[in-house]
Amino acid sequence: MSDRIDESVDYLKSKGFGKPEIGIILGTGLGQLLDEIDIEVETSYNHIPYFPTATVEFHKGKLIYGSLEGKKVVVMQGRFHLYEGYSLFDVTYPVRVMKRLGIKRMLVSNASGAINLDFQKGELMLIDDHINLQGGSPLAFHGVDRLGERFVDMSEPYDPDMNRLFEESAKENNITLHKGVYASVLGPQLETRAEYRYLKIIGADAVGMSTVPEVIVANHLEIPVSAISVITDQGDPDNLEKVNIKDILAMAAKAEPDMVKLFKGILNKI
Repeated sequence: MSDRIDESVDYLKSKGFGKPEIGIILGTGLGQLLDEIDIEVETSYNHIPYFPTATVEFHKGKLIYGSLEGKKVVVMQGRFHLYEGYSLFDVTYPVRVMKRLGIKRMLVSNASGAINLDFQKGELMLIDDHINLQGGSPLAFHGVDRLGERFVDMSEPYDPDMNRLFEESAKENNITLHKGVYASVLGPQLETRAEYRYLKIIGADAVGMSTVPEVIVANHLEIPVSAISVITDQGDPDNLEKVNIKDILAMAAKAEPDMVKLFKGILNKI
């Protein structure tokens, strides 16, 4: 297991990947940040030993190394999901590789549906806590203790200091930034009316199909992590509208400039 990670890292170093400070995972429809990066090298996932390959057509499947706001970054353009048929270890394997490359912090983005109807389409939510509804843990495998502490404390899964810096950046840029609880479900189907009601009852503000596995592994590896959801649709069970992926991608693209400002803002502060 550790040897596989080392082999992935050795390959990336041989291709020119240096020692990044920040790891960034870009979610569905969120790729405009790449326009701001001074890219030094990039490689397709299917060239990296033991890396999964993105199967969703709007996830590009590249790992990118370069500079952003004076910081060396490694960026996942496209992520992996359980609904693609991967295991939780596969989904989180890139986080372990980025850690071995040298990252000290991690930033994550995703597209999500609003359970809290005070949140409007195109707005952003800073994730303060999460609910894991994916039916498993990326730490539940034999030998996990060789990679880090098995029983990981999750009382503060999202770094309070980094979250505070995101809130400061939002104020400075006059950007609406909600704070809330993100529920991660398996997917790929969207929620029923009854499921939206359930999610509200248990305390979720937004729902999506990613992020939580990567955040759990970041905590396992003691990487401070912070995450932002782009609200692309609303889950109002009493007035539920049909949603298609084109609408979600369009709304993500509309909101993305604000997310880019926040990511650049926090990199200037850490």
